Amino acid sequence: MADLSQKIRAELENIEEVFNILPLHSELSKLSTLELAGVAALLHNLYNGIENILKQILISQNIELPGGQSWHKDLIEISTEKKIISEECKNNLGQYLAFRHFFSHAYALDLYPHKMEPLVENSQILYTHFKKDINKFL
Repeated sequence: MADLSQKIRAELENIEEVFNILPLHSELSKLSTLELAGVAALLHNLYNGIENILKQILISQNIELPGGQSWHKDLIEISTEKKIISEECKNNLGQYLAFRHFFSHAYALDLYPHKMEPLVENSQILYTHFKKDINKFL
């Protein structure tokens, strides 16, 4: 079984691949509904990759993963309490957590470029801060 750093590297590579195909935020208004759904899926993948890393770190430290309906939010809380991620990172992740929830329960017809643009625009900043926090932790 791969060690923690290998698992994290694999997730980071997947997230970086998301950035290779994620369009610029300024291009979203030109996309079809189907293309917007693809962008939404990429944002969802970005967030899932971050969650996967946090889960692997908690598991490696023998910290019980949260359960129940609020486990996604609780995962971020625990990761902040354990100093895996900073308060700033936690705050930035909040909007992506909300989008993850929306995307999981909405129809593609409910996706609007102007609501997704800030997420796409700030995604690289979020990822840079997250990587910095993870590298400090490791």
